[in-house]
Amino acid sequence: MFDHQRPVTIKTGYIKKERLNVEYPIVEELANKEAQEYINAVIYNIVNTEIVNTGYYDSPRTEVTGKYKIRTNENGILSISIEIYWFAGGAHGMTVLRSVTFDVNTGRIYRLEDLFKPNSDYVKRLSDIIKRQIKEKDIPLIVDFTSIDPDQDYYIESQTLMVYFQLYELAPYVYGFVTFPIPYREIADIVRKDGPLGILRRPL
Repeated sequence: MFDHQRPVTIKTGYIKKERLNVEYPIVEELANKEAQEYINAVIYNIVNTEIVNTGYYDSPRTEVTGKYKIRTNENGILSISIEIYWFAGGAHGMTVLRSVTFDVNTGRIYRLEDLFKPNSDYVKRLSDIIKRQIKEKDIPLIVDFTSIDPDQDYYIESQTLMVYFQLYELAPYVYGFVTFPIPYREIADIVRKDGPLGILRRPL
């Protein structure tokens, strides 16, 4: 049912107040209106939660901006990221990156574990790949990296799993959101064929 499915329609929503200017995606024209309502509610909740977390409503000095990026929009899979930046004085501001991947037909949210076959030990497989990439890229860590979290932040872009870390979570601020592209060929044997990576890799 997913093959050749057209991209979903997305428009930009705005939350604008004094010292606050955030853009976020709104999904439109889905056949399943309940799924559409749920997806949009989830996105708005992510945005609003992160605005609250910046301290915007508590401090008259805090300035907040936000933008989003559509990472995947094909074959019934929608993967988006939302970046919220705030500045409350000091040397520099702070940014948080949130992402979510949906089945637009049902509204289902795919957690990282949902991309892989049950009992596949995807955590170890991905962690080993990331360890290798850290060495290859010579990334200076501020903490020892041993393993990703089972629900580690990710999005899907160009049919590739992109695992990322928040600012200061792994490397110095200057390195931004340290992101590791996980080649499909290295995880193909544990990918769920009915999960987003499997669906996106289906031949047309």
